[in-house]
Amino acid sequence: MSIELITNILAATVVAGTPLLIVALGELICERSGVLNLGQEGMMLIGAVAGFIAVLTTGSLTIGVIAAMAAGVAMALLFALMAVTLAANQYAAGLALTIFGTGLSAFIGAGYVGKTIDGFTKLAIPGLSDIPVLGPVLFNQDLLVYVSLGLFVAVYVFLRHSRGGLLLRAVGESPDSANANGLPVMLIRYLAVSFGGAMAGLAGAYLSLAYTPLWTEGMTAGRGWIALALVVFATWRPERVLLGAYLFGVASILHLVLQGFGWDSSTELLAMLPYVVTIVVLVLLSSNPTRTRLHTPLSLGQPYRPGR
Repeated sequence: MSIELITNILAATVVAGTPLLIVALGELICERSGVLNLGQEGMMLIGAVAGFIAVLTTGSLTIGVIAAMAAGVAMALLFALMAVTLAANQYAAGLALTIFGTGLSAFIGAGYVGKTIDGFTKLAIPGLSDIPVLGPVLFNQDLLVYVSLGLFVAVYVFLRHSRGGLLLRAVGESPDSANANGLPVMLIRYLAVSFGGAMAGLAGAYLSLAYTPLWTEGMTAGRGWIALALVVFATWRPERVLLGAYLFGVASILHLVLQGFGWDSSTELLAMLPYVVTIVVLVLLSSNPTRTRLHTPLSLGQPYRPGR
C-alpha cells in the first residue's frame, strides 16, 4: 500500500468523521448537563435542509451555515421546553423530536430534491498542507473540517480548564445540590441543550453543503444515532469523542476502500459496516458497565423539578 493511498484514506476518514464529531460534541455538552436528547437525527435533518435552502436562495454559504445552526437551536429549544421546563420524559421527548424533524425536513425539502449548489471546497493552509501525510490529511480540507477541530479544542478546554465547565458538570451530577449553591440549573441546561442543537444543525449543514452539496430526504442515514452511541463509547470525554468519530469515519468509507482493492462483495453489505461497528462497540461497552457508570453524569435522563 503506497503512502499516497494511505494519505487519501486518512483524509477521507477525517471528512467522513467530521459530521459525527460535530454532533457528538454538542450531545456531549448536553448530556454533561444531565439532559439526554435523542433528537439528534431530527435536528441534523432540519439543519441540513435549512442550510441547503438558504444557500440555494441567497448563494451565501455563511448564511446557509447560520440558518442551519438557527434551525437546530429552534428544534433544541422545542425539546428543552418539553424536557427541561415541563420535565417531560427525556427519552420520549427526544424520540418525538427525531420523528418530527424527519417528517418536517422531508416536507420542507420536497421541492429541492436533486438540486445542487456550489458547496464548501478544500482550503489548503500554506506551508502546513505540504507536510508529508499529515499536511493533506489535516491542512488541506474544507473550512468546516477546520471548524470541527477548533470546536473539539474549545470543548476540551471548556470542560477541563474552565469555571463554566465545572458548573456544567456540577449541574449534571446533582442539580439539587447545584441549585442549593445558587447555580441557575434551568438556564445552564437550556444553554447546554441549545449548544447541542446548534452543533446538530452545523453537522447537518456539513452534509448538505460540503460532504454531498445537495439535499435528499433522510441524508443523515442514521448518523445522529451513531453520534449518541459515540458519546457513550467515549464515556463523556471529548478526546475519546474525537477518536471515536474518526473510527466510525474509517468504517463508513471502508466499503469504498475494499471495493478499490477488488473486494468481491455486495455493496449493500459493505455499506452496513458503520452500523456493525456501532453495535460491536455497544456490546463491548456492556461487557464492562462499571467503567461506563463511573463517568456517566449522575442525573442524566432524570427530569429536574425545582423545589420538589
